[in-house]
Amino acid sequence: MATQTQARTGGKIAVLIDELRQVYADAPEVGRVGLEKMIAELEAAAGDGQQRAGSAGRTGLRQGKVSELTSIVTFAPGGAKRLRALLKVLGGNFQGADKVGTLHDMRFVFLDNDTRLLFATTYDGDWDTYIDDFSTKIPDALDVLFSNMVGYPPKGMHDPAIKDWIAGNQITADAWYVASPNLTVPEARRLEKLGAAVDEFLDKIG
Repeated sequence: MATQTQARTGGKIAVLIDELRQVYADAPEVGRVGLEKMIAELEAAAGDGQQRAGSAGRTGLRQGKVSELTSIVTFAPGGAKRLRALLKVLGGNFQGADKVGTLHDMRFVFLDNDTRLLFATTYDGDWDTYIDDFSTKIPDALDVLFSNMVGYPPKGMHDPAIKDWIAGNQITADAWYVASPNLTVPEARRLEKLGAAVDEFLDKIG
C-alpha cells in the first residue's frame, strides 16, 4: 500500500516538475540553467508531504503558530508626509508594539512616489485575535499611523468597520517562509534570556 502511495506521489511530483520546466522554457538562460541545477531540491521539497502554510483566519497565511499580514494601502492627501515625519521621530523605536506581545516584526515601505504604503507584519496566532489586541492595547498609536490612509474609519481602531477596512486592504502572500514557525514571541524571549544566562554561566566557569 505504501509503495502505491509513493508511486502516486512520485508521479504527481514528476508532473509538477514537467509543468515547471515548460513554464521556464522561455525564461532567460541563467534561469533555465539554475532550475535544472535545483531539480533534486525541488523534488525533495515537493515530496516531503508537509503542508507548510494554512489560513490565519479571515485572511493571510499561517505556519505553525506564526501568521503573516501584508497590506498595500493608498495615502490620503498629505498622509505620506505626516507618516514620514512620525517614523522619523520614532527612529525605528517601536516599543509600543511590545504591548501587543505577539508581534514578531513590522515593516513600512513607501511605494509609487509616496502614493501607496506597503505595511507588513508577522505575528502569533489568529487574525481576529491579533486585530483585537491592537484595538485594545495600542489603539491611539494605530490611529496616528493609519489615519493617513484612504478610507480609514472615522472612529479608527474603535470603529465597528475597522476589521473590514484592514481585511479589504490585506493581500494574502502567495508564498512565505518562516524559519521557526512554532516559536512564539514569548517563547523566543524566554530562549534569549536562557541563552544569555547559559553564556554568562559558561564565562564564569571558563
